Amino acid sequence: MAKITFNNKTSPFFDALRQKIDAYFTEHKIKPTGNFKLYSKTIILVSCAILLYSILVFVTMPVWVSITCCALMGLTFASIGFNVMHDGAHGSYSSNKTLNNLMSYSLNLMGGSSFMWKVKHNHVHHSFTNIDGVDDDIDIRPFMRVNEQQKRYWFHRFQHVYSFLLYGATYFMWIFWMDFQKYFTHKIGPTPIRKMKLSEHIGFWVTKLSYIGLFIGLPVFFKGWIATIIGYSVILFVTGLTIAVVFQLAHVVEDTAFPTPDPLTNKIEEEWALHQVRTTANFATRNSLVSWFMGGLNFQVEHHLFPRISHIHYPAISRLVKETCEEFNIRYIEYPTVLAAIVAHVRHLRTLGRA
Repeated sequence: MAKITFNNKTSPFFDALRQKIDAYFTEHKIKPTGNFKLYSKTIILVSCAILLYSILVFVTMPVWVSITCCALMGLTFASIGFNVMHDGAHGSYSSNKTLNNLMSYSLNLMGGSSFMWKVKHNHVHHSFTNIDGVDDDIDIRPFMRVNEQQKRYWFHRFQHVYSFLLYGATYFMWIFWMDFQKYFTHKIGPTPIRKMKLSEHIGFWVTKLSYIGLFIGLPVFFKGWIATIIGYSVILFVTGLTIAVVFQLAHVVEDTAFPTPDPLTNKIEEEWALHQVRTTANFATRNSLVSWFMGGLNFQVEHHLFPRISHIHYPAISRLVKETCEEFNIRYIEYPTVLAAIVAHVRHLRTLGRA
């Protein structure tokens, strides 16, 4: 596929917005990267993960307590991904590049590859959001149909019912299938991956083997196969479900667009920033608990416009984004609650499944 481009000869919307955002940080004399709010959150989440792991592996508890701890571990993993890894991988965790890389490696501790993530998410998803055939994040074929360009199968009539079970399997597939698929094919969808350095090859395999030893080998030694399989399955399901749902609510809902490039020029006839606003939705932005847990990913519009700004600043700059959208008569998609966004997602899947 030829490279997709945007009509960025003039970017009046983004130019005006960027001036306001730059003025905000200058006026308040603060850096756009993370601060003590993010650092304290990191300490809390990482401490919870270590505590839960130690309890599950080394302490004998009633079955229902163990399963509850496994579910909490899954939520903690997801939150570390949303907060620590995500900001680190985008270079917004700190103004220190080394610290950013270190935080992005938290994904490796949870079985993923930060190298693959940065290509898949930072480059492909953020550049070509919701463009079918390029944005790998919306390619769940043939199991699901999330836009009108994708082929419809008879079983898609039920996708709004089985989708959440499928989401629960995504973390397992990510760790044990999709990372390897990208590694051996050297592609993310149609997008080639640059040649990996020797250190990156070693890091990839050390990550996978260490993860298997830490989360399967050691638990089997102390708890046995059955307990490990049950507990590990709960962790995988909760982590996968949480991560997948947050992503889907941000991009795959009934109000977001799935633009197609001009077939002759392979060009999107709008500026990149406008494309991001049209393909992205916010939800539950007034819920401080949701914002804390999700690392500001419920402010997805702000994140896609300014991925190098830490999520801790999104509540403050969102009013500037809304204000500028109103000035340019651009629709700012936002759902008041998580439930409202889930309903919009389910409706979208149901409509596409029956179309």
